[in-house]
Amino acid sequence: MPIIVKNVPRRSKTASRPLSLHRVATLAYKGLCTFEFGIVVELFGLPRPELDHWYDFEVCGLEKGPLQATGGISVLPKKGLEGLMHADTILIPGWRDPDELPPQRLIRTLIAAHRKGVRLVSICSGIFVLAATGLLNGRRATTHWKYVDKLRSAFPLIQLQPDVLYVDDGDILTSAGSAAGIDLCLHIIRNDFGTLIANKVARRLVVSPHREGGQAQFIDKPIGDQTSPWLAHLLEWVQVRLHNSITVEQLASQARMSKRTLSRRFAETTGSSPLDWITTLRVRRAKDLLETSALSVEEVADRCGFGSAPTLRHHFRTRVKLTPNSYRARFQRSA
Repeated sequence: MPIIVKNVPRRSKTASRPLSLHRVATLAYKGLCTFEFGIVVELFGLPRPELDHWYDFEVCGLEKGPLQATGGISVLPKKGLEGLMHADTILIPGWRDPDELPPQRLIRTLIAAHRKGVRLVSICSGIFVLAATGLLNGRRATTHWKYVDKLRSAFPLIQLQPDVLYVDDGDILTSAGSAAGIDLCLHIIRNDFGTLIANKVARRLVVSPHREGGQAQFIDKPIGDQTSPWLAHLLEWVQVRLHNSITVEQLASQARMSKRTLSRRFAETTGSSPLDWITTLRVRRAKDLLETSALSVEEVADRCGFGSAPTLRHHFRTRVKLTPNSYRARFQRSA
């Protein structure tokens, strides 16, 4: 038998209920992303009697329930899309398929709610729902790194920020990968109730109130199409020489191209310049060494061809959004 997840019990309506109780509604749909939905329920729907007041929480179904969610779970919302129009904040906990355009009735509801001043929030792939409304055109947003290219291609007017955990653009907020939804929800609670309350919620969840760095620390960035023979040859040649100085002239010679042709082919294949590609490889090597060895930062810098620890730190901060030591503390593997 599937598990039935019903709306979290709401506070009884009494005379002492605060008139300003903030109403949060989350969308539920067939194929619901269970983890993202669980984040929203835990952060906004869980009763918190230790606080004077909390959010008024509602689950609103896109289709009639029960709705089958990921993992054999069924969700039985009490309200449909009309419930979204009575919210102060609407959350979209992922979306079942980034290639599926959301129904027009959902798009119209979100646009109408936004016009009323409702705050819109998406977690991970939920941004594809907000993007379909057109409300993100010309605005900053983020999503999971694996969806970046698809989102950029489908909605080029969005000012995508792929390396961050979340983006707060005022009345529209978006998070990166699923777990980054926790960071975004804590940020919202911090804005609504203050740092002290947000820290209490984080402590109860046993998570950091604020994580350092962005999602760049988790991305193993591709280095290009490995099916290109010339690039595969260069990669093999460069990998054993990363600790040395490597010039564009050397790369062009190995690829049997002119420098100009090499630069053009690199831009077409990898989206970067030859030297930027080399730096990406060096940062990846540094990440591997920081995760698996006890080498000092200076030794790592030398083995990766950065020449000095300050140079390594500069490129690491630029690309990974963390210092080498912070990265090591977070990701070093046990012996």
